[in-house]
This record gives sequence, structure tokens and C-alpha cells, in this order.
Amino acid sequence: MHILEDLTGLSSRAQSLLERTGRRGDPQEPRLSTEFLRIRDCFGQLIPTPMTLVIRREGFEQKYGGLRYQVRSSYTVEGERREVLRDWHYDLGQNMWTGASDGWYFDWFGERVSSPVRYLVHTDGRVGVDDGGGTFLEIAPSIPALIESHALTDMVSTWDRTTAEVDSFALAEQLDGLTDIPEASGSTIRWRLSDNVAVEEFRNWSSDAPRRWRAFIWSRGESGRRQVEEAAARVGATERTKTATR
Repeated sequence: MHILEDLTGLSSRAQSLLERTGRRGDPQEPRLSTEFLRIRDCFGQLIPTPMTLVIRREGFEQKYGGLRYQVRSSYTVEGERREVLRDWHYDLGQNMWTGASDGWYFDWFGERVSSPVRYLVHTDGRVGVDDGGGTFLEIAPSIPALIESHALTDMVSTWDRTTAEVDSFALAEQLDGLTDIPEASGSTIRWRLSDNVAVEEFRNWSSDAPRRWRAFIWSRGESGRRQVEEAAARVGATERTKTATR
């Protein structure tokens, strides 16, 4: 059953996003089912498509194929908050791969923008990208978690995005009193939220090793702004102390 026909398992936040902006696109051109394809293994030899890959790829098409929705996001320029709207398309690509230690994965369309990465789904359910380095880089533990992350991004688009001149991840570590959002989090992404502050911590979408942690931080109202400013002041003081003792 397609996800738009049954939103069970998603949070009310994610359900609201899909109910408000979700739709199913026109059917794609007829395609050959994954089970009838032959693909190359890690030695370059053509082999029948492994059943785990058949199940995952055809399952993606059945549950998410043709899904479209829009995600609002915001950024700040010279103190002014601006919103942008991003379209996400859940259409299968044509490619499948295996890595020496990465297992099997396949591509799909993803965000409808000019992008330096290719969007992927692994047979273990993880969502990833490839920045051209030929490696599966996890960005979310599952498709539902990715949708949950998008729903949070959409929600905080009406908040103020922080542009403090300190390391964003160090600033995020100074913010306490926030509740973890497990349905949108995993080993490479973590969302935390309070009534007035939101934090998205994530590993860079890059094959450069190690993948550095970064953070996006939003606040709303005087209380949220003050909490972020106080945390930024602590980070700044620590950075100045380190510089002075070098």
C-alpha cells in the first residue's frame, strides 16, 4: 500500500506535512521489474539481481513510488529571515551497486534541485548519498526517518535560524533542556527540540574522512533567542581561551 493511502507509523507532524503538501505523481514509463535485471557485482561480473535488492527496491516503488511533497526551510540574510520551498520526488533511478563492504544499494531522485550528490537507499533500509566518491554515505536510518526530519525542517521554517559566529556543533552541545526526537534521528543525524529551540546535528554529506559533525540551530521568541545567545557566549569564551593558551 502506498504511504499516502496509509500514514500509520508516522508522527502527527509528518502526517500533517504529507496531508498538506503530499501527492502522487503521474505513473512513470513502464519498467522492467528488478527481479528480471542483471547487475554487476564488486568484481564487475554480471549476476542475477540478489533477492534482498529485489525486495527492497520493489518495496520502495510500491510504498513510495511517485510520492511528491514540499518542505519549507529558512535562512537568515543580514538579520532577515527568508523561506525557500524544496520539492522532493520519490522516483526510482536506473542504477544499482555493491561495494566491497557496503552491501547493495540503489538510486532514487530525491530533492528536485541541482545537487552534487546522488540519493541512495541501502538494502538494510538506510538512506544515503554518493558525492561522487563511489561510497554509500548514510544520511538517515530509514525513509520514514527522512520524512520525519523533513517535517521538522518544515515546522521550524517559521523560526529564526541562528547565525552565531562560533562553531555550530560546539554551540549545539551547549544547548540543554531539549528533548530528543528519536523518529527523526540515527547514527548520522540527531534532532532535539524544546518549545523555543530546535537543533539538527548531522554528519557532512561528504566522503572526506572523517565526516565532520555540523549543526543547524533555530530559536523563536525572546526566551529561545536568549538561550542561544548565552550558549554562543560560552562557546566564544572557550574558543578565546584556547587561542590565548596556544
